[in-house]
Amino acid sequence: MKINLVLFLSLLIFASCSSLRTRNIVYFSDLEQQSLVTEPVEMKRLTIKPGDLLTIEVLTPNMQTNMLFNRGIIVEGDVGGGNQMARQQGSQNEGYLVDTKGTIDFPVIGNMHVQGLSTEQVRDTLMLKVREYVQDPIVKVRLQNFRFTMMGETGPRVIAVPADNEDVNLLEGLAMAGGISIYGKMNNVLVIREQDGQRIMARLNLNSKEVLTSPYFYLQQNDIVYIEPDKAKASGTSFIRRNWGFAAGIVSSAWVLYQLLK
Repeated sequence: MKINLVLFLSLLIFASCSSLRTRNIVYFSDLEQQSLVTEPVEMKRLTIKPGDLLTIEVLTPNMQTNMLFNRGIIVEGDVGGGNQMARQQGSQNEGYLVDTKGTIDFPVIGNMHVQGLSTEQVRDTLMLKVREYVQDPIVKVRLQNFRFTMMGETGPRVIAVPADNEDVNLLEGLAMAGGISIYGKMNNVLVIREQDGQRIMARLNLNSKEVLTSPYFYLQQNDIVYIEPDKAKASGTSFIRRNWGFAAGIVSSAWVLYQLLK
């Protein structure tokens, strides 16, 4: 009789446990053990949009030319074979705002269309234009306002990316935000992106290796990433509260088993 009761209670515990809902919280869980190399990803570099703010420095061997192209900043240093040290005079270069037409007003050169270009392409274009005035220039272009927004089960926050880093993927963005909570739906991550005046939305499954080749894997400026909560969090109840009957059954059954086996 005691053995039958123990078997009955064991089956009850097993049935209670098996009825609890489980979720896949493993990144790329469909990636085979032997798959050590994934398909190459063509990374889409950041392109400049209206409203962006660019930092542009032009360095030449001539201090007066430096001041002319950098709004009063005289850059002295080992530039173009010279032996000068850096110093600053005049106003600070606060950046170049891309207007609604996608252009910037650059000293000496004038209006320059930059919309749709990467910072590297702007650098190369400026290099050619500055060479019309001075030999061996060095041009540096950085995007100042690369930021994205994380919402949902990462905690709401706007993350600003340093100007020297333009290659931030979704996993890095999640790490910057502190990761996904246990209530976040990893298989239904929403990325909202503005592109060519339109708002585009895409849903990504972080349980799948396919996300690694998605055009949304690398983040763009002003992207919004939303981690949807599961039903437990959305309904405002915890896992234990939703399954209190099962939990109570497990605890009581374990106590009975303990008493029987004493």
